[in-house]
Amino acid sequence: MALYEFAGGLLELQSAGDESDDYSGFYLEFRGRGAPIGRDESEAVVVHRPTAIGYLRTDISGSARLWDQTQIRRLAARLGYDFADMVIYDPKFGRPPLARLKAQATRLDAEAVIVPSPEHFCGSKVPSALVEQFDVITVNPEATYARGVVSPLRPRQSPRNR
Repeated sequence: MALYEFAGGLLELQSAGDESDDYSGFYLEFRGRGAPIGRDESEAVVVHRPTAIGYLRTDISGSARLWDQTQIRRLAARLGYDFADMVIYDPKFGRPPLARLKAQATRLDAEAVIVPSPEHFCGSKVPSALVEQFDVITVNPEATYARGVVSPLRPRQSPRNR
């Protein structure tokens, strides 16, 4: 018997040793390093990756929509987020985009919303109502509007780039 701990709980593996030849068993996949409990717990690592969702407007992205989606996903991965969903707003359907975005981010327990640029929000400004609940990250320019911070946080430039 072996016990494995992961972010959602424990997994107990037992083998009776009398499985038939057609026993297919089961498959478990997880990312990161882990170790059975009780064997070498010093190597056991439980990694929590915060959740992010993407948001874009079809009228702003236009023919670059797939490119924008790819850039959102790449930035999420580079910043260490678990990317959960892409909320795509098409103004011809007339539903309020911010309400849907906030509802989906809340439902997925997201910590961040990633957008191609501030132009994807009404008036080309990141809504303060959104920043009250979530970090908002723009791909271009790369900036983070952190919860509780008024202005965006820009990536630090190395002395060579100044």
